[in-house]
Amino acid sequence: MADMTKTIASEDVLESGFASREAPLLEVRDLRVHFETQAGTVKAVDGVNWHVHEGETLAIVGESGSGKSVSAMTILGLVPSPPATFPSGKVLLRGRSLLEMPESQQRKLRGNDIAMIFQDPLTALNPVFKVGDQIAEMVLSHQSISKAGARKKAVDLLGEVGIPNPRARALQYPHEFSGGMRQRAMIAMALANDPQVLLADEPTTALDVTVQAQIMQLLVDLQESRGTAIVLITHDLGLVASHADRIAVMYAGRIVETGTTDEIFSTPRHAYTYGLLSSLARMDHARPDKLEPIPGQPPSLSRVPSGCAFHPRCAFATDACMEDIPALLPIVEHSGHMHACIHPDDVAAAHAAPKPAAVTAEVKVDLGKPPVVEVSKLVKHFPIKAGLLFRREVGSVQAVNGIDIEIEPGTTLSLVGESGCGKSTAARSILRLQEPTSGTVRLGGKEITSLNAQSLRKARENMQIVFQDPYASLNPRMTIRQILTEKFQLLGGTVTDTTISDLLDTVGLSAEYADRYPHEFSGGQRQRVGIARAIALNPKFVVLDEPVSALDVSIQAQILNLLENLQVEFGLTYLFIAHDLSVVRHISDRVAVMYLGGIVELADRDDLFERPQHPYTQALISAVPIPDPAVERARERIMLVGDVPNPANPPSGCRFRTRCWKHLELSEADKQRCIDVEPKLEFTPTSPRHTVACHFSGERQVLRGEPVEA
Repeated sequence: MADMTKTIASEDVLESGFASREAPLLEVRDLRVHFETQAGTVKAVDGVNWHVHEGETLAIVGESGSGKSVSAMTILGLVPSPPATFPSGKVLLRGRSLLEMPESQQRKLRGNDIAMIFQDPLTALNPVFKVGDQIAEMVLSHQSISKAGARKKAVDLLGEVGIPNPRARALQYPHEFSGGMRQRAMIAMALANDPQVLLADEPTTALDVTVQAQIMQLLVDLQESRGTAIVLITHDLGLVASHADRIAVMYAGRIVETGTTDEIFSTPRHAYTYGLLSSLARMDHARPDKLEPIPGQPPSLSRVPSGCAFHPRCAFATDACMEDIPALLPIVEHSGHMHACIHPDDVAAAHAAPKPAAVTAEVKVDLGKPPVVEVSKLVKHFPIKAGLLFRREVGSVQAVNGIDIEIEPGTTLSLVGESGCGKSTAARSILRLQEPTSGTVRLGGKEITSLNAQSLRKARENMQIVFQDPYASLNPRMTIRQILTEKFQLLGGTVTDTTISDLLDTVGLSAEYADRYPHEFSGGQRQRVGIARAIALNPKFVVLDEPVSALDVSIQAQILNLLENLQVEFGLTYLFIAHDLSVVRHISDRVAVMYLGGIVELADRDDLFERPQHPYTQALISAVPIPDPAVERARERIMLVGDVPNPANPPSGCRFRTRCWKHLELSEADKQRCIDVEPKLEFTPTSPRHTVACHFSGERQVLRGEPVEA
């Protein structure tokens, strides 16, 4: 590669690259954003160059702390100075320099020419104002229009982004919207003044895959109709493969590789890009024996390593990597595919090398042993009460509505489905963290739903949980040693001088971390502590409630490998709750799909993903983006409409029928059957371990399609 690479300054390359087409709509040149702290100068953005053209989508990807969001916020003038300083850089919108404008002019551009979709719409929307009024305020700020006209436009915008009954919804408050609807309202607000550039900062992170697919399709449709340039900031490489035209990969405040989506995914040239791609669990592949995580953690931006900042974590690093910061150079002269790595040939060879064979599709089940967990007709309803003086029950929220599951020893059963389907409630009811309304749960052959408080505490030695948010589940006022010791004290275990250090070593943490507090750990390290607490007393059964959803892809791979190693070493049985079906396919032996309190399909892992039978399962799988642009271009999408119905007033018959794509294709008589008769879980003709609850089930291939050229 060295003889093909012309050594010229990266800015010269960028300038020459523009000559082949029209000038970019938005251009960032040598942007640097520093923060002065007690620990030193934090170089959050350190010499970044990128551009985006009209109607184009540029994705900026990288782990948390790489500088993605800070660079976007700087463009909008939302990074306060002080504490921030801007040693260099230009941001040009159609040639106009934004950073040199006075605040009054920046305010006119903000929300008008450039708008932003924030990551968390619940915190971005004002909770004390109606949604329609907040959108109307955006219109009034930048247009000469009456208040009545602004309110009408707000209603029109809500309708344009797919919110049903927009006139009524405009009069509601943010807390009355679902997560997907709040994100749609944020998009409506961002589009209120027809911006030329839309900055989307993790716009789908907190959303279910079905809602994510709706939101991204909405952005695509609006981009096509308005010619808007989109800058997509995300760590979801599947989303990038599906929707981006070009990609900029950031690490430690710098861009380390950039190119078209096909170039980055098919021929990565930087070791960090290769590491991100290798860390991914893929839904369209049978699982590899182990994921390949990037070792270690991203560096502190106040103490960035010398030379290439990635070298301490890089498998290709040599002494030369520690000397000078590599320049961002083109693969060939005037090429848009550029990298800042001195070992691009080694990276390319590793990416092209044959991957290890996938694990056989056989599920690890010993049919001679009884299940560790047996759940029968489990029901959990939450009463709805009304009245000021005399509270009376007027209804109930049917969170879990009679589910039956069995989990064999040493295996993993995953519960999947959209938010509100009852996954976490079912898990907590199984553990009796919430008392079931009815039904039975047997653990190791022992019925636990009837145990008294003292017996239940003793039984908790064998059933534990790892929570989704490790920071919220760890006491911030206790050291890690105290947190882990407390577990033994509560459940009658014995603590020796080496117990805590051995436990930390088991989950990949050094014994010296024992006397630190939770805030001194990264997210991945905190989750390791949560896992250590769960396995402290060698339980038989562990519930994993979204244990990796809040982690970067590389850290996620580390935790998944750890969970698999612990399962083999200690013979653990897992109930894994997730909405990321790529992770589910990697870690599961069996998968149960839940919808509105009930299980609609249950099968062995590969059977379910390769041969889904229920229309809801098919829609879920089709909505998950695959990190491969060629596969994404060929795949079929099944778009679900609307939100999950209210569990306090579920539909009659089949609860999924109000959103079911297959229901729309049925005859009137068949539709009436779906309305009147609730389907039961029944075995499919193809497998004695595959059950589905649908009157008109049938296989449909939605995982992959025929390859399509770019």
